[in-house]
Amino acid sequence: DKMRIDRFKLVEKMMRRNLNQKQLSDLAKVSRATISGIKAGRSCSETVGLRIAQALGVDVAEIIEED
Repeated sequence: DKMRIDRFKLVEKMMRRNLNQKQLSDLAKVSRATISGIKAGRSCSETVGLRIAQALGVDVAEIIEED
């Protein structure tokens, strides 16, 4: 299943944890291109969304886009 991460929430959480794209991609074990794509508004798999949330130390519900 696909999910869409809210890019503004993502950037805010990254800034709060003082992480750049490379650091986040390393922590989440996803490629930098994946992080770039999400920041550009692309959707991602649930697995990737969960990994990113975990790397940011938040619940995935805190970063997904509201309908």
